[in-house]
Amino acid sequence: MRVPLSWLREYVDLPATETGRDVQEKLVSAGLEVETVEHLGADLKGPLVVGQVLTIEELEGFKKPIRFCTVNVGQANGTGEPQEIVCGARNFAVGDKVVVVLPGATLPGGFSISARKTYGKTSHGMICSGDELGMGDDGTHGIIVLPPEAEIGKDAIALLELVDEVLDIAVTANRGDCLSIRGVARETAIAYGLPLRDPALIDVPGPNAYGYPVQVSEPLGCDRFTARTVTGLSPEARSPIWLQRRLQKVGMRPVSLAVDVTNYVMMELGQPLHAYDRSLVQGTIGVRRAEHGEKLVTLDGVTRTLDAEDLVITDDRGPIGLAGVMGGANTEIADHDDTENSTSDVVIEAAHFNAVSIARTARRHKLSSEASRRFERGVDPQAAAAAAQRTVDLLVLLAGGTAEAGVTEVITPSAPHTITVPANHPDKVAGVDYGRETVVRRLQEIGCDVYGQDELIVTVPSWRPDLLEVNDIAEEVIRLEGYENLPSTLPKPPSGRGLTHRQRLHRRVGRALAGAGYVEAPNYPFISEQVLDQLLLEAGDPNRRVVKLTNPLSDEEPALRTSLLPGLLGALRRNNGRGSHDLALFETGLVFLPREEQKAAVALPVDRRPTDEEIAELNAALPEQPRHVAVVLAGAREQAGWWGKGRPADWADAVEAGRVAAREAGADLIVRKGQYGPWHPGRCAEFVVVVDGTETVVGHAGELHPRVVKALGLPERTSAMELDLDALEEVGNDTPQAPGISTFPVATQDVALVVDTFVPHAEVEAALRDGAGELLEGIRLFDVYENAEQLGEGRKSLAYALRFRASDRTLTVDEASAARDAAVALAGERTGAVLRG
Repeated sequence: MRVPLSWLREYVDLPATETGRDVQEKLVSAGLEVETVEHLGADLKGPLVVGQVLTIEELEGFKKPIRFCTVNVGQANGTGEPQEIVCGARNFAVGDKVVVVLPGATLPGGFSISARKTYGKTSHGMICSGDELGMGDDGTHGIIVLPPEAEIGKDAIALLELVDEVLDIAVTANRGDCLSIRGVARETAIAYGLPLRDPALIDVPGPNAYGYPVQVSEPLGCDRFTARTVTGLSPEARSPIWLQRRLQKVGMRPVSLAVDVTNYVMMELGQPLHAYDRSLVQGTIGVRRAEHGEKLVTLDGVTRTLDAEDLVITDDRGPIGLAGVMGGANTEIADHDDTENSTSDVVIEAAHFNAVSIARTARRHKLSSEASRRFERGVDPQAAAAAAQRTVDLLVLLAGGTAEAGVTEVITPSAPHTITVPANHPDKVAGVDYGRETVVRRLQEIGCDVYGQDELIVTVPSWRPDLLEVNDIAEEVIRLEGYENLPSTLPKPPSGRGLTHRQRLHRRVGRALAGAGYVEAPNYPFISEQVLDQLLLEAGDPNRRVVKLTNPLSDEEPALRTSLLPGLLGALRRNNGRGSHDLALFETGLVFLPREEQKAAVALPVDRRPTDEEIAELNAALPEQPRHVAVVLAGAREQAGWWGKGRPADWADAVEAGRVAAREAGADLIVRKGQYGPWHPGRCAEFVVVVDGTETVVGHAGELHPRVVKALGLPERTSAMELDLDALEEVGNDTPQAPGISTFPVATQDVALVVDTFVPHAEVEAALRDGAGELLEGIRLFDVYENAEQLGEGRKSLAYALRFRASDRTLTVDEASAARDAAVALAGERTGAVLRG
């Protein structure tokens, strides 16, 4: 909402020294978001005067039409002689009054004016357009032609109100009253402690039987409808300069006198109005729900197919307007340039419509208007009659019309909203002792009627439909007393609390991966179902069951993720495309898995803390949300340099990232060959944990399938890992354990075992560990060798370094050898391994 300071001063006697910045500070303190203060005409310097065109000479021989004019500017030029000016515009004629800027002046933007020779003539100044004066859109984009009564030589800066300050206020959804000068003036008056001259407090005649006939068939959608008629409007009547300028300052374009007046009153009082050409309205004006499939051509020239929930204004022919949103073209007021079909009689509509109905209609038709913005946020229903009367008065004054005596008012009676609130409730909410007198005074300032002592009965004013319950009342008192006056106090959390075990694990895993060289890349949790095809997930894969959003941010990504990989791979693709080719990214976050039987969500109470049963019931209606960790890698894992050759990232790095996460959780992770979805079938490891003797797959790692790499536009040999952190937490034991330190030497034994190629290294290692017993301190695979000539077809050699140590003695060679032989024997029994000769 744009609020000119000059307009605001009409209703509040602000001190003359108060600037827009001062008012901004006061309103921000009162809770309004004043984003900017625009200084109109700040760099404008005269002389800028009214002139009358005496002669026009068309100059020939140029690429565009050029006119050499003489203009009478009175004594403004110091000589009284006609001013010679070269101008390219053509929307004025001899005898027109125009705005002339003389040499020595400065126009907005720092454009200095001086006499200069152009097109073979000397131009002593300029004939100005609205754009050159910073006036905004007047709908013409040409020279300003002033009304005939403008006085020659008069200062045009004051005449056109070019110097002003405009406050730009971001009005929140609950403060529809501030979408008007009246509402902002009320807030300003309260902030300064000054009286308000309410523009809605005018004499309004009561309804009678002579008004224009109106039939409201939908009282729930329209609880108030006022109709007034003005006849005999002069076809030559134009909106005066002051009215046009005020509309321009608030961001609206002047159209015609009748339309400009309705827009002016809407901005002044906050009540949207509509003017119908009476000669085009046939019969009774009605308000009803549309019939499904009805058509209406709105004022923007679009033919709209109506929905059965749309509220429409009708006459005997059918719909003539989309209630509260936009009027219909079939009753449009003629433009002021169309004198042959000019409108002389108008019917004024001032109605109050249901906010939800208007909001849904505006969104359904993607048609947001100034009227719908106000109805959505709440309009004062008591202001309708005053707005209609104000419109009638202006049309009579400015267009020479006659107000008909008939007044139509269709009203659905309703009682004012009252709230019972303890007098000390704002004190409890704010933690400040305001006292009853302050609470009552502040509520009365915003227009409430207040009765009672310890229990206050507050009658909410009609212009504040957002005040619904006791905390709304408390908020009004707190904001008017000043949020900045609330004391700063630190909360006192109960002892013994802190991060949960899940949160601590989440942070430890993130720190560990960051220490391993990965960069965290959080992503939005939204995906398209198409990406699941690109990841080669099978038709029956559980990860294909997604939770879809009713109102997604993007229609292309309507589902919640079941895997972290789509977001991470998208981040890798974007960074690679922008020149970063050596990438190692990670993310820890929630995935969303729908339950087999999804329950409906329950509404929790707001007057008390929900019970544990209610919270459990609500959680049961939500999808399962396990926390995962994932990494993606591409390019070089180790850079080349003077220290040696680099190394590209590969599947082993992805597997090691899984081991890093498992170590932080204290979980025993089994790594073995696997095959799943996006991973290369020959370079994929699956992670397994043992829960109550049952093996559970908790993740995968390895190199991505070439088809996935191609489909997603990824670098070649991209690797990835994803792991269920919650599953690791269940089986892990991350209680810190002090390492055992022995003073006795270690005995190392190397062993090379030949096994079938398909036997996993993890099975061989597990057998060696079990067979070696408690003397085994560590085991490391240091070589894998395959040679069909030496080992045989389908065989491989795995070489291990075994470290043995006792805590109480130095091991003998025989003891170490015996432990090694036992390990080899068990490996042979389980995996068919034989010692390599």
